[in-house]
Amino acid sequence: MAERLPEVLNHIGGRDAPATTGATMRLVDPVTGLSRRSAPLSGGPDVDAACAAAAAAYEGWAVTTPAERQRALLRVADAIEDRADELVAAETADTGKPAALFRADELPAITDTVRFFAGAARNLPGAAAGEYTEGRTSMLRREPVGVCAQITPWNYPLMMAVWKIAPALAAGNTSVLKPADSTPSSAALLARIAAEHLPPGVLNVVCGDRDTGRALVGHPAARLVAVTGSVRAGREIATAAAADLKRVHLELGGNAPVVVHADADVAAAAEQLARVAYYNAGQDCTAPTRLLVHRDVHDAFVDAFRAEAAGVRPGVDFGPLNNAGQLASVEGLLARLPAHATVVLGGTAPDGPGFFHGATVVTGVRQDDEIVQEEIFGPVVTVQAFADEEEALRLANDTRFGLAAGVWTADHDRAMRATRALRTGIVWVNTHGTTVSEMPHGGVKHSGYGSDLSMAGLLDYTQVKHVML
Repeated sequence: MAERLPEVLNHIGGRDAPATTGATMRLVDPVTGLSRRSAPLSGGPDVDAACAAAAAAYEGWAVTTPAERQRALLRVADAIEDRADELVAAETADTGKPAALFRADELPAITDTVRFFAGAARNLPGAAAGEYTEGRTSMLRREPVGVCAQITPWNYPLMMAVWKIAPALAAGNTSVLKPADSTPSSAALLARIAAEHLPPGVLNVVCGDRDTGRALVGHPAARLVAVTGSVRAGREIATAAAADLKRVHLELGGNAPVVVHADADVAAAAEQLARVAYYNAGQDCTAPTRLLVHRDVHDAFVDAFRAEAAGVRPGVDFGPLNNAGQLASVEGLLARLPAHATVVLGGTAPDGPGFFHGATVVTGVRQDDEIVQEEIFGPVVTVQAFADEEEALRLANDTRFGLAAGVWTADHDRAMRATRALRTGIVWVNTHGTTVSEMPHGGVKHSGYGSDLSMAGLLDYTQVKHVML
């Protein structure tokens, strides 16, 4: 499949182009561990060209009507569906995801996101004009920010690109997107597809490494920087953006706790949590990685969860880890487990090529263990016992992350107490992992700030102006 893919190129000002210097970086197939393709390794001149194209296009795109932007984005969504086979091939070549899962689970959500923001463009909220001092009428204008520098990760390359691009363009901004260095193919193809329906320069893609990203974040034309990535990347980007007082939107790491109370449906919780925890090889910031289970049902839950996890197969139900470094990170966490922790399932990579790792369950961990405190980002789940509701909530909140959490219980009042007490941007009750375009997705603490999806996500790409007459 990868051999039939088009060449990966930058997309700048409506045209595909290699890096100015001709430099390339090798793309490694995570399924085989072999390198067969390349992408541009863009430098400063390429970033300059993309930002110049975006700045020029902004002058026209910013003054289009919401209806015009809606029609353009709806055409892009239709084109994504029409060219689904190409996008599936591009995404799976870089990620190793099972193609059927990507097509069934992610592509419909991707097109829905574009269509949601197409409609949201025509529904920007605003206060009615009024007189707040004698003889003067005040009104508000909600306007686009300008050129947006956007950086996306390798776990959901196409979906995260759309989460960034769609609200930015719907609000009247233009975009320069840098995809992760290991997964640029689907974003580059998306830009090529979108170019048939958008004015040149509205959407630009520059491929490259961290230095490419640094050049983009620091470029004077960019007035807002949005990134989905690691806490390390978020810190670095926020620091760099501060030098030019750029607005920053960060969706960073997660380490989602899930509290399972004694009155929960243990079988249902184990079945759903196992399915979600290992989806995409656990490379998901909202994956339920820390399972906190009441001591009265702890052993029964572990047995049920282990049985469910044993049926989740690498290479069939989830793909490989994205790169050798991430596989080594997961293996390192398991190798450094303290003596009191027990691997009750998995713990090793299967024989064969690629960056696969088996579904793994670890029990007996303690709150200050590295594997509890740090984001795993792999197919590994830990299980801890708790004595009462107060302890469960304390353990759930006791990490630096705050993106997502869950609670399983038959008690409505207990569930509502948990939704209030859990310090995260998302809380699921008796379910986990589902997102919808109408609701915001974002975190607190070291999981970042700002919202993807929803009207809140659209408003993040606007600024307010007070006009007095």
